[in-house]
Amino acid sequence: MNATSTTAPVRRHRTITPSILYFGTPVVLLTTENPDGTANLAPVSSAWALGRTVVLGLGGDGRTAHNLADRPDLVVNLPSPDLWEAVERLAPLTGADPVPPAKRPVYRYEPDKFAAAGLTPQASVRVGPPRVAQCPLQLEARVRQRTPSVDGSFWTVEAEVLHVHADPDITVPGTQHVDPGAWSPLVYNFRHYHGLGPELGHGFRSETAARRTG
Repeated sequence: MNATSTTAPVRRHRTITPSILYFGTPVVLLTTENPDGTANLAPVSSAWALGRTVVLGLGGDGRTAHNLADRPDLVVNLPSPDLWEAVERLAPLTGADPVPPAKRPVYRYEPDKFAAAGLTPQASVRVGPPRVAQCPLQLEARVRQRTPSVDGSFWTVEAEVLHVHADPDITVPGTQHVDPGAWSPLVYNFRHYHGLGPELGHGFRSETAARRTG
């Protein structure tokens, strides 16, 4: 029997020069410790995970990058789509005082970002900075490596995850797995906020597909 062809249609393309390349990554809220011991809270739209390592892209002149240079503990909080307005309230704020010259046209200094965003700090277990209580998934972590960009405008930060907190509603009962059918990250897609649509299928290495129905 001849196999049926499953070749997908070829698309047409045109050359473009976009001003930004946020082509769809989860938003994370990073909590770090300021020099005076208070907490800084910052939204980050460049984050991904490999094994127990989370890789972050941070602006070089922001409060978060400076905090992690001296105090490597942080929490990577993953908000759900319903929290997008709280994330957006944080977007024009900076914990840097004075505000760096490049940020002054757009950003303003805010010492209490939790209050400004309407979010609640929650004590961590393994690190000093607090978690964001409203976020369903929280990763306590510690920076292991920082790499500057060629022009020095941003840092690539690698952090080891030490402790994971998950809302039971997004886990598969009786397992250690996050249920991808129940969990939807907030995605930043070309400066617009989105959640995930309905599940289309699962990969052959999925450990949760059978557990959810078993």
